[in-house]
Amino acid sequence: MAMDYEFVDVTTPGGLTLRAAVTGQGPLVVLVHGFPESWYSWRHQIGPIAAAGFRVAALQVRGYGDSAKPHDVAAYAITELAGDVAALIDALEPSGKAILIGHDWGAVIVQTTALVHPEKVRAIASLSVPAFMHSPRKPSDIWAEIYADRFYYMRYFQDEGVAEAEFEPDLARFVRVFFLSLSAQGSMTDNGLFRPKGTTRLLDGLPDPGTNLPAWLSQEDVDYYAAAFRKSGMRGPLNRYRCVDRDWDLMAPYAGRMIDQPSLFIAGLQEPTRYMVPGVDRFDNPVPRFTDCRGVHLLDGAGHWVQQEKPQEVTRLLVDFLKGI
Repeated sequence: MAMDYEFVDVTTPGGLTLRAAVTGQGPLVVLVHGFPESWYSWRHQIGPIAAAGFRVAALQVRGYGDSAKPHDVAAYAITELAGDVAALIDALEPSGKAILIGHDWGAVIVQTTALVHPEKVRAIASLSVPAFMHSPRKPSDIWAEIYADRFYYMRYFQDEGVAEAEFEPDLARFVRVFFLSLSAQGSMTDNGLFRPKGTTRLLDGLPDPGTNLPAWLSQEDVDYYAAAFRKSGMRGPLNRYRCVDRDWDLMAPYAGRMIDQPSLFIAGLQEPTRYMVPGVDRFDNPVPRFTDCRGVHLLDGAGHWVQQEKPQEVTRLLVDFLKGI
């Protein structure tokens, strides 16, 4: 897919190098991807947002692609990743403020940046992952209770090397199976999040589309993601999950803080994470932490990869939001 951009390297105060795809002129918009993705996940949005009068920087999150890949699990704490976004803003935006758009873990990263570095954030948009208040209980304690009788992906990801050993031997298959399973074409009950009791490996038994890919995911896309993960490995991306209890501790001082900047929420109606807590629809009120929410949009025919599954609709909503700030 032809895109007019350049890769820019930025060094953080801690000495790590981050890479972003940058294009356009105007106020800075930072795009932050999730797991297991890439700056490339924003391929449909980069050009149109730039054409609307903004400078766009699609960050390659630490651990991915050509950005730094520290080995230590603690290097992937949510406050560290929010600090990376702050460093990118400092390097690219003379005004010192940017509009942040994040998907999946990227949504959590931009929410955290708005909480920890509010002076650097003009507005935020969260895709797929709600903006909830700080949990009163540690995540691992919650998982042990509500997923006692199910295979839950976040628990599986905790032991270093285990998921890496499953995914890395065939990264193209991992991309195909994982992306399909969490899309609108996947199952809401048996997918890359939850597997039946007794499952020992995440992908076993999930359908592999092979070359019969869904319309929104091309072979070129699969090849790009797989090549990026061959370069980076899966340890960095998976280390993000290994920090969730650490994140809970680090974010406790901000438990009562709200996100007051103009904000937006977009997700797919067929988003499987909306039911990741049994008996609870997380989209009943997905933005309790936003005090200036400019819209909640749930798009039919989209699952977890909403900006890739429904690119035109998501792009239109984002551009309208950006122009209205």
